[in-house]
Amino acid sequence: RFLYSDEVQIGPETVMTTLYTAKKYAVPALEAHCVDFLTKHLRADNAFMLLTQARLFDEPQLASLCLDTIDKSTMDAISAEGFTDIDIDTLCAVLERDTLSIRESRLFGAVVRWAEAECQRQQLPVTFGNKQKVLGRALSLIRFPLMTIEEFAAGPAQSGILSDREVVNLFLHFTVNPKPKVDYIDRPRCCLRGKECSINRFQQVESRWGYSGTSDRIRFTVNRRISIVGFGLYGSIHGPTDYQVNIQIIDYEKNQTLGQNDTGFSCDGTASTFRVMFKEPIEILPTVCYTACATLKGPDSHYGTKGLKKVIHESPTASKTCFVFYSSPGNNNGTSIEDGQIPEIIFYT
Repeated sequence: RFLYSDEVQIGPETVMTTLYTAKKYAVPALEAHCVDFLTKHLRADNAFMLLTQARLFDEPQLASLCLDTIDKSTMDAISAEGFTDIDIDTLCAVLERDTLSIRESRLFGAVVRWAEAECQRQQLPVTFGNKQKVLGRALSLIRFPLMTIEEFAAGPAQSGILSDREVVNLFLHFTVNPKPKVDYIDRPRCCLRGKECSINRFQQVESRWGYSGTSDRIRFTVNRRISIVGFGLYGSIHGPTDYQVNIQIIDYEKNQTLGQNDTGFSCDGTASTFRVMFKEPIEILPTVCYTACATLKGPDSHYGTKGLKKVIHESPTASKTCFVFYSSPGNNNGTSIEDGQIPEIIFYT
C-alpha cells in the first residue's frame, strides 16, 4: 500500500518488522517513517531496546538519540527490563561513554545484572567465573577509581568478579601513595554536553613553593553554568616525585564543601601541570562565589606568578566562559591572587 499510495499506518507491534522490510527492499521513505515513529516514542525505559535495534538496522541517527536519552536518564534506563537484553557490543558502547549521569557503583550493579542474564542466555551456570567470562572487556570499562572506598568495599570487592590481586590493587589505590597502577579509567563521567576545557590563570612559572599543611586556595566566579572535573597542579622542582593531595570545591558564602577527593599524583620534575580529578563532576552556577582548594604533602614545587584576575575561555561550539578570581583568606604562604598553586581548572561546559 505504501509503494502505491505513500500512506502507511505504523504501530508499536509492526514498526520493527516494517523497518526490517523497508531496509530489505530499499524503500528509504518508508524507512524514514519507521525511524520517525521510533524517535517520537523514545523513552528512558525503552532506550536500550531501541538502541539495540538501531545498531542492528544501522540507523546512526536513532542510535545517537537513544544514547542521548540514556545519558540524561541513565538510572531509569538501566533499571528497565530491556537493559539486560542488550548484546555485549551495545553494553561496551554505553560503558565507554563519558556522559552517563550515574554513580559508578550503581552502574556496576547493573552490569552484574546483565552478566547474570547473559549467563542464562548462554546456558552457563551463574558463577563468579562465568560472569567474569561473559563480561569480557566490558569489565575493564567500569571506572572503579571513581567509587568511594566504601562503595567499592560494599560492592565490587565482594562480587567475586574481580581477582584477588585486582581487589588488593584497587584498595591500595584508594588508600596509599604512591598509588599502584590500575588498568581502569579514572576520568569522571559528566552528564553535560561539550568537550573538556581548561583555563590557566598564571602567565609565568617559578620555583620554589613549600607546603606546611595549610591549603592553597583561590576564590572564583563564572558567568555560566559549568561542571568542574579537576585541577591541574604544579609538581616538584627536585625531579620525579609522588604527592598526596586533597582537592575541594567549596561554596564560599555557605562554607559548604560541594566535592572533594583524597588522592595523589606523580610528577616528572618539569614545570608542567599534572591532572588531579574529582570522582564526579561538580556543578558550578553563574555569579556564585566558590573556593578552589588543594592541600599537598610533598617536596617544594614549581608555582605560578603574574596571576590574572579574569580568564576567558572561548569555544567554537559554546558561549564564552569567563572566570573571575579573588584572593582567598587562609591561603598557603599568605599569598594573593598574584602567585600560588592551582594554576588550572578543568571543566565541561
